[in-house]
Amino acid sequence: MAIAAMALIFGFLGAALWSFSGLADNRTRTYLMANPDILPQMAEAYQEQEASKRLAEISEEVMTTFPGAVMGNPDGTRVLVEFTDYNCPYCEASLGDVERLIAENPDLKVIMREWPIFDGSEPAARMALAAAIQGKYDAFHRAMFANSPTTPENIALAAQQAGLDMAQAEIDAQSDRVSIELAQNTAIARQLSFTGTPAWVAGARAINGAVGYEALAEAVDQAEPTGS
Repeated sequence: MAIAAMALIFGFLGAALWSFSGLADNRTRTYLMANPDILPQMAEAYQEQEASKRLAEISEEVMTTFPGAVMGNPDGTRVLVEFTDYNCPYCEASLGDVERLIAENPDLKVIMREWPIFDGSEPAARMALAAAIQGKYDAFHRAMFANSPTTPENIALAAQQAGLDMAQAEIDAQSDRVSIELAQNTAIARQLSFTGTPAWVAGARAINGAVGYEALAEAVDQAEPTGS
């Protein structure tokens, strides 16, 4: 998708350069040669713009929470959605940003969407949703990152540390409702052209990557509160 976006942008630029002549043409070329970083910035802006358009069409699905798969205030009106994978080092690095946002904003609801795209991640994602059913998603989420990678032994350890009813969790992890949730999360991520984890939604913005605390805080602040 990034390559396609770049190709499209180069096409736009080519058309623009063709339409210019003389001094205007030279100025445009000189500017682009002097500022090559603008091209990936344009590609990123284009992708975000297109993702925001698609987000408007599926916003209800994106904002519908799998029961219990929430961090922060479950009744909060400020909402951030995160697509996450337990074998993703950038997701683990972003956990501190999310925790800081939650600590600083008691009205923040973080909807967690399990999107296991790395090898070996699906069993952990399934256990996370099983933990959500028991009301212990937050505890498992933190414990799983603390006990990565997602080997069967580490998943079991994280589940035990989170205080799960293991017999019930193992049943729920293989249930149809969990399978449907994972399939839906994958479909949503693809519709929004997310290329990896973490990925985020705040208001009308779809954001790719580990963008850091400041960018997430700004996106949350700019989003309309739910129900407004």
